[in-house]
Amino acid sequence: MITSRQFSILGIFVLLTVFSVAQSKPEPADHAGWKLVWSDEFNSPDNSPVDTTKWVSESGGNGWGNQELEYYTTRPENAFQQGGNLVIKVLQEKYTGADGVTRDYTSARLKTLGKFSQKYGRFEARIKIPQGQGIWPAFWMLGDDIGKVGWPKCGEIDIMENIGKEPATVHGTIHGPGYSGDKGISAPYSLPPDQHFADDFHVYAVEWESKAIRFYVDDHLYGTRTPAELPNGTKWAYNHPFFLLLNVAVGGGWPGNPDATTLFPQAMLVDYVRVYRRASHAPKGQ
Repeated sequence: MITSRQFSILGIFVLLTVFSVAQSKPEPADHAGWKLVWSDEFNSPDNSPVDTTKWVSESGGNGWGNQELEYYTTRPENAFQQGGNLVIKVLQEKYTGADGVTRDYTSARLKTLGKFSQKYGRFEARIKIPQGQGIWPAFWMLGDDIGKVGWPKCGEIDIMENIGKEPATVHGTIHGPGYSGDKGISAPYSLPPDQHFADDFHVYAVEWESKAIRFYVDDHLYGTRTPAELPNGTKWAYNHPFFLLLNVAVGGGWPGNPDATTLFPQAMLVDYVRVYRRASHAPKGQ
């Protein structure tokens, strides 16, 4: 039996817990010199689907140019909102898509192509990544002219990539014509050895200007890419609008494949995605 004093203490504890949970998501705020112009806070009721006014769900199991093993589906089992987060869930299951391709894993890959793109700005997301050998989460960007010029001419900015065998390290990379794939220009950011990125949420961001792309983890600047770093004769492919992508791949040439230590299901939790412009360049009314 709970006494009145115990009940009072319990009530205080519950209120504090609720308050703590309610305060766990930072409210959208303008960074110094930046103006918020687009976001998804993923605050819909639990089990709501992805907001189709903001995101397109891609599908397919063709390896995506990386020898990946997952099939990306548009099903709510693989992408949904819960607890104020977007959940991209990776399942170990045999799945055959409409294209006749069968894979042993399913996941989700979301993009804003046709919904939102922007040239220059601050692009950030607060994410708790999954873990395990062969698990490959990413938050990244592609030039929105990819349908016309193809990849890598369109340009690619990888704001955050992690491969499961490196639990304390994430990578920020740019890819373009003449410096793509394993020739991408990259920088790692590592936590202390006793910490793993999958243990907690972290904020991954780039600040992109006409002649520089700066990479951040939790507001720590760890890499800056400029045209001066490009191989001779190659082009700086970052002077037109880009769109956003979120996905979790399974296997592939870089992370390697899952093994007996890899546990399923895995999930990437995205607290929010926010995009800013320089305050002096923000459109009127934003």
